[in-house]
Amino acid sequence: MRGSSDPQLAMLTTLSTEELIPKDHPIRKIRVVVDAVLAELDPIFDAMYATGGRRSVPPEALLKSTVLMAMYSIRSERAFCERLNYDLLFKWFLDMRIDQPAFDATTFTKNRARLLEHAVADEFFAAVVRQAKLRKYMSSEHFSVDGTLLNAWASHKSFKPKDGPPSEPPQAGRNVEVQWHGEKRSNDTHASTTDPEARLYRKSNNTAATLCYSGHLLIEHRSALIVDAELTTADGYAERQTALEMLARLPASKRRRTVACDKNYDTKSFVADARALGFTPHVAQNVSGNRRSAIDGRTTRHAGHTVSQRIRKRVEEPFGWIKTIGGGRKLRYIGRQRNRAWFKINAAVYNLIRIVALDAQPA
Repeated sequence: MRGSSDPQLAMLTTLSTEELIPKDHPIRKIRVVVDAVLAELDPIFDAMYATGGRRSVPPEALLKSTVLMAMYSIRSERAFCERLNYDLLFKWFLDMRIDQPAFDATTFTKNRARLLEHAVADEFFAAVVRQAKLRKYMSSEHFSVDGTLLNAWASHKSFKPKDGPPSEPPQAGRNVEVQWHGEKRSNDTHASTTDPEARLYRKSNNTAATLCYSGHLLIEHRSALIVDAELTTADGYAERQTALEMLARLPASKRRRTVACDKNYDTKSFVADARALGFTPHVAQNVSGNRRSAIDGRTTRHAGHTVSQRIRKRVEEPFGWIKTIGGGRKLRYIGRQRNRAWFKINAAVYNLIRIVALDAQPA
């Protein structure tokens, strides 16, 4: 007998999202770690809100939503809220009922200032790092540091003279062409009208300059987990300066530690400052042309230097994940502060996935 669909709705049901998610789904293990992290942040959430008035969307739901957007490559908050209406896995992750409607996308906008004021992204990342340390997945002696460029949410056409006339309203129809031939443009004389904090910068002489920010990661060598993350304005000194700041934020140790870097860090000032912080700089020697490396055989002759140079390349793994899966090749917000919070949370999500993978490995 041929069957047919039954459009009749059930008047009463006891079905929950918990029953619909497979018991062996990988996201279940991620949720366990996320819930443990958010439990640590409960005192911060209490301080963020008043004791009376209308109830808000739980801050835990907003952070969990950001985790889902990173894991499932959802580009915008509006697209996430649209999907939340019909994706039962998302509702389960956010502890929502099947019949509960999704909150509006403007909820993220209205709560962003509160989350930034209390540095929730930093606290969330730090709590994830503590979870990794509790499992003894992190090394406290050997590290690698690197930086990359992340395109800002601004176009070249928004890069205009600072003392120029006010911008004209955009014309309807086709995007107007602009001729820059013979025009000198620099960060000293020009700024983006879309994102004034973005800087025009290029990675090398063989690449084009773009409006961008600089992302920095510090990883440890045992499991290649991210120990610290930072996002700064892009310039020729940001990588080395931010690397030293991240090294200085590490807990003090009486033992000598190592930090591996590429050729961009092979300068006398960086090597001297790293040693002053108690780190042996295992930098790749930059001896192109007549240039002389800041380190010599007293460092490179040790087998540890070779090992550090091999492992340091693993810092490209989280960079690649953040740019592709996390959607960070082109940033989605305007201003360094908001983009920095997004970068910290994406780095934390990468750690979450790595922690769950390490938990699944046999002892």
